[in-house]
Amino acid sequence: MDYKHNKEIVPLAKALRKNMTKEEKHLWYDFLKEYPIRFIRQKVIGKYIVDFYCAKAKLVIELDGSQHYENKEMVKDSARTEFLKQYGLKVIRISNLDINKNFEGACVFIDNEVKQSLHR
Repeated sequence: MDYKHNKEIVPLAKALRKNMTKEEKHLWYDFLKEYPIRFIRQKVIGKYIVDFYCAKAKLVIELDGSQHYENKEMVKDSARTEFLKQYGLKVIRISNLDINKNFEGACVFIDNEVKQSLHR
């Protein structure tokens, strides 16, 4: 699907790729980079930059630090999710705590979501 591409935030997406959080690095280098279905890091979709995107599964993965559990951020995240749903994308959110404390479980969860999406 063709997403409205905001060229103004492409430099920010590139910078975010170069300066990933330790949790993003862990998920990327230890799971998603070699995953059999292609994922992209820091993909621009409309006015947003998503952490990880899989076109084939129409799946977005967002890693959430503690700030995402504050009311103001939860409202922003909800609006972002609704925007992405308009493109037929499913958004899954994984906390940084899960990446740090239950990495295998997070990977199994992602794998199941990809497989489920591919069977739709």
